[in-house]
Amino acid sequence: MKIVIIDDDKLVAMSLKMIIENDNDAEVLACGHSGAEAIELYAKYKPDILLMDIRMEGMTGLEAGEKIIDKYSDAKMIFLTTFNDDEYIVKALSIGAKGYIIKQDYESIVPALKAVYEGQTVFGSDVMDKIPDMLKGPVKKELDYESFGLTKQEFEIVEHVAKGLSNKEIADELCLSEGTVRNYISTILGKLDLRDRTNLAIFYYKNVIVSSDV
Repeated sequence: MKIVIIDDDKLVAMSLKMIIENDNDAEVLACGHSGAEAIELYAKYKPDILLMDIRMEGMTGLEAGEKIIDKYSDAKMIFLTTFNDDEYIVKALSIGAKGYIIKQDYESIVPALKAVYEGQTVFGSDVMDKIPDMLKGPVKKELDYESFGLTKQEFEIVEHVAKGLSNKEIADELCLSEGTVRNYISTILGKLDLRDRTNLAIFYYKNVIVSSDV
């Protein structure tokens, strides 16, 4: 597992490097200290994961991350910040970040890196619990799911994913096998051109919830 670290505080970057390299499965290829360096180092090393601070002078981590994902759609990045700020969380999710970790939670860093390396997304339960409130107003509307190329069954699965249900829980709810649910989700992600379950949940809340002022 090869990592590039970006943090404008050089002491923090070195501390992160030490924490990560204490794990025998991880190697830090380089440390950078700005958004511009993040773009350069990602292009140079193509790391398995980019671990990057959000608030930096000049180009922010979010701005750099967006540029990187625009060019390298399979890029995996985790944002590390001291700010559990709703605006940052929504932006990180929307550009396709694989994780968002509060910087003080050092013990979670290596497990988060391993989870993302294995294809999972890592947003703490406190973050995931906020997503519906961050993205929705109080009024639910009917979604013309057919306009998105979805069947009624597929839309039901989207609703369950948005509620945070696992494949097994969805299978139990809809009387399907886990394998069938897994295949449905893969098909749905392809139809909607989305990266993962987290972005599928965001799609749901953005499209079926409107503000009461609308």
